[in-house]
Amino acid sequence: MALANVSLQIEKNEFVAIMGSSGSGKSTLMNILGCLDQQTSGQYWLDGQEVGCFDDTTLSAIRNRHIGFIFQTFHLLPRMTAVQNVMLPLRYSGVDTALARERARQMLELVGLGHRMEHKPFEMSGGQRQRVAIARALVNQPKVIFADEPTGNLDSRTSEEILGLLRALHREGQTIVMVTHEPEIAAHAQRIIRMNDGAVVEDRLCAV
Repeated sequence: MALANVSLQIEKNEFVAIMGSSGSGKSTLMNILGCLDQQTSGQYWLDGQEVGCFDDTTLSAIRNRHIGFIFQTFHLLPRMTAVQNVMLPLRYSGVDTALARERARQMLELVGLGHRMEHKPFEMSGGQRQRVAIARALVNQPKVIFADEPTGNLDSRTSEEILGLLRALHREGQTIVMVTHEPEIAAHAQRIIRMNDGAVVEDRLCAV
């Protein structure tokens, strides 16, 4: 889906939900904002840098240093323990193993999984796996977290727990951009951007 004259600004410490049906352009927008894809025209500024013209190597480094991703399907490596999965972004950054493990332990404690550090994904529930994914997204202290349908594979009770965790992170200063097609999930954000046919058709603040 091509984007049509999309112009928006997301401030530090905002919690934004990008809504739209399948094919509306919300995933394309998130991929550009997350430096997974590049726009063919226009500009994209991230933390004071115009990143739209950077090469793949530079974009990869920006993703690793400044961006955390949370996906619907968790994207955990099945043969690794929780702490090993959370350590991965730090290892890619060249951080010492002992320091990376300690930072990963802290993040797992933060999301309530300090007691599951040595468990592998198949030994955990869906909600626990998503908490591991959130810990991994946080471990490099990113400028922004992009959450793509983060509750899509979870039951309603577990979804509320994960959304509560995202709200808590936002209260502590984390910038979060969440893609969803569900109005009840988007309602947990402080701002909703609605897309249709590649265009922003609504951009409003909401009470949370």
